[in-house]
Amino acid sequence: MYQYILRRLALLVPTVLGVSVLVFLFVHLVPGDIIDVQVGTTMGITPEQLQGLREYYGLDKPLHIQYLGWIGSLLRGDMGISIRSGQTVVKEILTRYPVTLELTLAAALVALCLGVPLGIVSALRRNSLVDLAARFLALLGLSLPHFWIGTLLILLLSRSLRWMPNTAGFVDLAADPFMNLKQIIFPAIALGAGMAAAVMRQTRSSMLDVLSQDYVRTARAKGLNERIVLLRHCLKNALIVIITILGIQIGYLLGGTVVVEEVFALPGIGRMMLNAILQRDYALVQGVGLFIALNFALINLIADIAYAIADPRIHYE
Repeated sequence: MYQYILRRLALLVPTVLGVSVLVFLFVHLVPGDIIDVQVGTTMGITPEQLQGLREYYGLDKPLHIQYLGWIGSLLRGDMGISIRSGQTVVKEILTRYPVTLELTLAAALVALCLGVPLGIVSALRRNSLVDLAARFLALLGLSLPHFWIGTLLILLLSRSLRWMPNTAGFVDLAADPFMNLKQIIFPAIALGAGMAAAVMRQTRSSMLDVLSQDYVRTARAKGLNERIVLLRHCLKNALIVIITILGIQIGYLLGGTVVVEEVFALPGIGRMMLNAILQRDYALVQGVGLFIALNFALINLIADIAYAIADPRIHYE
């Protein structure tokens, strides 16, 4: 197990390097730079001053020189400084990351609470009205975009019914847990709906496969309680598929909260990255891109380790 973990951690190095190249190139493929964005609102600046600004920020150098300089700074633990705010990229990420992490975990909790029970019930009552309704809801969850669900929640529940307040100013979890829950529940539902649909479909498929196994029929023949059969024999053996979909979806959610954070005005890294792209803040975009890729790789490593915990028959050599 330990050797497997070390090998997976070693594979993070080429993964991060590859992502760094892609992020760096994609950012520089966008027309214009931070100087063009700043000068767009400034009148009377001369070409000599423009050139001086580009030299100051190192934007006059060839791309490969800029990339090597950025990688060299990363090896020293320096992700650079955000041109937009003047703060270090590390500080900007650490300030915004707790909001995105909380939103992601809340969305995953919504997905588990909805997807797993619906998947189990749908498998137990295959081809019944309950099964058809659950599959229809799953299809809706996979089809509807996050921003549409979020906008609908705001219009119906907050603006019309006055059940919850709009996100006028985000309140930290430590400062006021109840108000924080009010503000995070809408975006968590909007973000977790698609994930819940995926979890439901995978749980149903896995449970149907497990329910047809001989050891389940044997457990029932012994007279075991149906709840024990479902929880200890069926669900436990169906966890591998659920863990897989959760690992993929949580990694995706960490990098895909941009739209939901923008709709609900949440100060997370997704919204920060969107603003950084619009403002051509190269250092911030590159730093956030690498950070998200590293999170995705670590979450998949945790999912692989969870396989062995859920099923002791799995061994890593």
